Amino acid sequence: MHESVPGNSVQVVVGRIGRAQGIRGEVTIDVRTDDPDERFAVGATLLRQGPDEDHPRGTLTVTAARWQGNRLILLFAGVADRNAAEALRGVLLLVDREEGADTGDPDAFYDTALTGCQVHRLSGEEVGTVQEVLHLPGQDVLVVRTQAGQEVLVPFVAAIVPTVDVANQRIIIDPPVGLLDVDAGRRAP
Repeated sequence: MHESVPGNSVQVVVGRIGRAQGIRGEVTIDVRTDDPDERFAVGATLLRQGPDEDHPRGTLTVTAARWQGNRLILLFAGVADRNAAEALRGVLLLVDREEGADTGDPDAFYDTALTGCQVHRLSGEEVGTVQEVLHLPGQDVLVVRTQAGQEVLVPFVAAIVPTVDVANQRIIIDPPVGLLDVDAGRRAP
């Protein structure tokens, strides 16, 4: 999902284009940033990465932005009608950031900083490695590949993930019974 680019920068996903909104080229945005008003401000230029080869890489410049309830609606330069807007569906919107840059918030992390972190229980037992971060409507979820090679989904909430030490590539979790497949195997039949 994230790629390195020349100059020690990393591309970070800040949104994904959803369905067309209306007939003038507007699109809905699946926001994946804590500061959408800044990232998607009028005049902002975003990198774009399509879900397949049919969507060329390039840039999109925001010409209008508005909120409709809790949904962000954007209009991009050169996208003049519903057909052009619908053709962008599924395209990821990215920005460059300096590799190793801090988010400025001790409780916020870039996906690239979490990917590859070793996951351990409070007891110290190793669980596995973070493969990716999913941004679901209700919450973010860590996709962890266990030592046994299974993928488990760990809700990225403070009650379950009390410690994130990006500098040491270590995440401590306190999973409820049944969250991890290894827990399910320990329960009585």
